[in-house]
Amino acid sequence: MTLKECYAAMGGDYDEVIGRLRSERLVQKFVLKFLDDGSYDLLCRALEEGNREEAFRAAHTIKGVCSNLAFTQLLQFSSQLTELLREDGGDSEQVQALFGQVRESYQRTAQAIRSFREEAET
Repeated sequence: MTLKECYAAMGGDYDEVIGRLRSERLVQKFVLKFLDDGSYDLLCRALEEGNREEAFRAAHTIKGVCSNLAFTQLLQFSSQLTELLREDGGDSEQVQALFGQVRESYQRTAQAIRSFREEAET
């Protein structure tokens, strides 16, 4: 799997990130580091504990990383969740429904990156 195929699998914008960072090697470095970021786990814990303030911070961090790396689909959902939590709006059903979309997109993104990493290591 190429880095471009990885982006296609996750619903990202390869051309945008290459335009921003100008180097596939640099993009690869940051894409692989994404798997080590603890923001998603923090988001899961914060929502489970009902800590909206911490959940907001975690969602906002995910949104920022996704924006920088052009993880378009995950950016869309994490941005929506960030805004819902920022306003302390939405009932828990709305938050959980939107978090479900974030979770699906995060898992798709992480799996695409893992597949890319596995093939890059062989």
